[in-house]
Amino acid sequence: MLTISQLAAHVGVTVRAVRHYHKIGLLPEPERDHSGYRSYGAAAVVRLIRIHVLAGAGVPLARVQELLDASCEEFLGGVQDINRELRAEIGRLQSTRTRLARLAAGEHLALPASVVGYLDRVRDLGVDERYVELERDAWILLAAQVPDRIDAIIAQKHEDLEDPDMVKLYSLLSGALDWPVDDPRVVEVADIIERLFTRAHETGEMGADGYDDRLVELLDAILLEHGGPAAARLLAILEERGWKGWTRIERVDNSADR
Repeated sequence: MLTISQLAAHVGVTVRAVRHYHKIGLLPEPERDHSGYRSYGAAAVVRLIRIHVLAGAGVPLARVQELLDASCEEFLGGVQDINRELRAEIGRLQSTRTRLARLAAGEHLALPASVVGYLDRVRDLGVDERYVELERDAWILLAAQVPDRIDAIIAQKHEDLEDPDMVKLYSLLSGALDWPVDDPRVVEVADIIERLFTRAHETGEMGADGYDDRLVELLDAILLEHGGPAAARLLAILEERGWKGWTRIERVDNSADR
């Protein structure tokens, strides 16, 4: 007869594991002898070995009981069921690893290659990474809303970067997140944007965007919430000059207010 420590050592498990198997009903707990100790015989050793082998093979403890008490045919069927479940779990874990790898790729997770390429070009202009991230979040929303149009939109953005005013604008916006609300550069940015808006309006490039109102609100919110203290002032200056909005730009007549 064996003590619990001897039983555990004989099978190669811990005493704690044996006690756990007692607790969940996998291994019957023997009565104590007259000295207050529990003694284990050969049957307990065999059952514990079978538990240990099944658990080591990856069988969930919740399924070990049914296999221990199964007939040969039932045992085979049970093992096959568990094998299918494990294969499904392996597939799920592999899928999770793939998603994690894509997460590690950062922008590639939620953006098409065309947008990633454009953001890289913006970085090449020396734009601060914080501003790039702000713009990236806006592109994530836009790409999800109009996936069939995003490549064409990006192609136009690349053309826009051929305009010196646009390059100058990016160079200024690079540090705008830290500007105080009264920074004089806000007016300089407003001047550039007004020139860009005016040219787009005169050439007919400014018109229906096809975005739903909720998307426009979300895109504008990114600027106002993360664009720093100067963002609201910039929009106010532009509106005073007759331009309302940021994502959906509208020409407004302020003559009545003058």
